[in-house]
Amino acid sequence: MSEAEILEFIAGIKNGKMSEQDALKYLKNYPFNDIGCAKIDTQRTLRNGTGEVIYGANKTDDEILQIASAIGEKNENILITRTNESVFKRICEIFPQANFNARSRVISVKFQEQLLTESYIAIVSAGTADGAVVEEAYETAKFLGNDVRKFTDVGVAGLHRLVAKLDEIRGAKVVIAVAGMEGALASVLAGLVSSPVIAVPTSVGYGANFGGVAALLAMLNSCANGISVVNIDNGYGAAYNASLINHL
Repeated sequence: MSEAEILEFIAGIKNGKMSEQDALKYLKNYPFNDIGCAKIDTQRTLRNGTGEVIYGANKTDDEILQIASAIGEKNENILITRTNESVFKRICEIFPQANFNARSRVISVKFQEQLLTESYIAIVSAGTADGAVVEEAYETAKFLGNDVRKFTDVGVAGLHRLVAKLDEIRGAKVVIAVAGMEGALASVLAGLVSSPVIAVPTSVGYGANFGGVAALLAMLNSCANGISVVNIDNGYGAAYNASLINHL
């Protein structure tokens, strides 16, 4: 529930467009809506500026559908991360305008389009293998109303590729650096740009990469200023934080 919706609710009672019984029914779902499998935080938009996002992993298809339906019936935009095509097909039966990015496994449903920010977020990735995390960050940042630009496969194994895109990357208000292996890209970027860098270690790499732990530790121990680090493969978390910065 946003501030505008609260004002509309109050006005509806004052001008008689909403009955006392309808108002009571409406308020029963405030500040959360208990639908059995989940308690949807209907106050989150008011507190944080963004509604609840559905984390699809480890939820059944039916649970995801129930939660999405409850959010969508309020005409609130829906974002589902870590989901699958079978959920998307069922979502489309309810919300035909739904979109699915198969690489990132993200579903989005828009009821209200947002104006994109004048400033932009740059998502810079080391290798093509980091693509799923890049796409999760991209879909999340776009959903949150940001202009987003991707610069992929520009890792430290060929710095000339990064240098060729450096002017445009430097124009970003915030940079998301996505890298697996040894995770060096974040440190290199932070030494070249004045914008804050949000580093995302990925699980891409061979044995001693330890599923992204090597990249995570390298990013946490960077000597370059201006780096903050999110969890392994957490493109969503990086994009959310980048969006907060980009909207300042």
